Amino acid sequence: MNVRAFAAKSPKSKLEEISITLPAKTETTLDIDVDYCGICHSDLSMIDNEWQFSNYPLVAGHEIVGRVTAVGAAVSDRFKKGDRVGVGWFSKSCRCCTACRAGYDNMCVSGEQTIIGRPGGFADQVRVDASWAIPLPSNLKPETAGPLFCGGITVFGPLVEFGIRPTDRVGVVGIGGLGHMAVKFLKSWGCEVTAFTSSASKMDEARSMGAHHVLLSNDTKSFEKIQGSLDFILVTVNAPLDWNAYLSVLSSKGRLHFVGAVLEPLNIGVFSMLGGQKSVSASPLGKPEAVTKMLEFAARHNIAPTTEFFPMKDINAAIEHLRAGKARYRIVLDNTR
Repeated sequence: MNVRAFAAKSPKSKLEEISITLPAKTETTLDIDVDYCGICHSDLSMIDNEWQFSNYPLVAGHEIVGRVTAVGAAVSDRFKKGDRVGVGWFSKSCRCCTACRAGYDNMCVSGEQTIIGRPGGFADQVRVDASWAIPLPSNLKPETAGPLFCGGITVFGPLVEFGIRPTDRVGVVGIGGLGHMAVKFLKSWGCEVTAFTSSASKMDEARSMGAHHVLLSNDTKSFEKIQGSLDFILVTVNAPLDWNAYLSVLSSKGRLHFVGAVLEPLNIGVFSMLGGQKSVSASPLGKPEAVTKMLEFAARHNIAPTTEFFPMKDINAAIEHLRAGKARYRIVLDNTR
């Protein structure tokens, strides 16, 4: 079956409308009509071949919300035509490697990623393994839910994985596509939230989203008043910063955790961690169970990404809007109009 899609044919090129063939159908796959698809910075990285493993023509898009149109025989007891589901970065896992058997399908050694070596959600339809098609709660708006399946679970997963408590004081570095969702989740989680942003224009916005305190991320002198006070810092940016300054504001046994893909080596001194037994870590997107919990939490607390909409046909204008740093804060392509 041929499907309309929008593809980059070379690094940094404009996307062109093409016809694609979906991956092979199996007893565990679902066909999903794409109603909405977010645009993530990871899509730009793939379009630009920033990570050096893109293949062209490349159909990006991995924040998909749509309706099931075909169900594999082996999963017909779990899904039916018309079900509203979402798909994020992953589209299949083997279920038999050590990571999968431990419940960490997101770390599968042979896992399939939605926009790597196969077409993603900048299309009218996608085909994915049912294990990574997550049902959408009925009280979550489908038009704004797409970014939850990438940015949302990226910042929510560590809260569960590291046992963040409502009594914890948590910092969020970067109030952008990832960071603004982290602030919203942490506020509802019950934490005292400190936001770090490089943009003075975002300070009031961060407070409106739930941050109790806001500091400029490049004004490390201002960090002195919060030395040793934060239990956990979530880094959502991909730019290099003075990481030793951030370690200094962690309390004993505090953790500096990266979910932003900082490409430069981290210049961190071990002595900054030794005395307080501090940790530095990173994580990918969460496992399917965590995605389900995240969606339930978002529905319960009425949490949604702050989004801007473009028709799918205007995808190049949407991408340029994101490239220019103008997105507030996630862009969603509407394929229903």
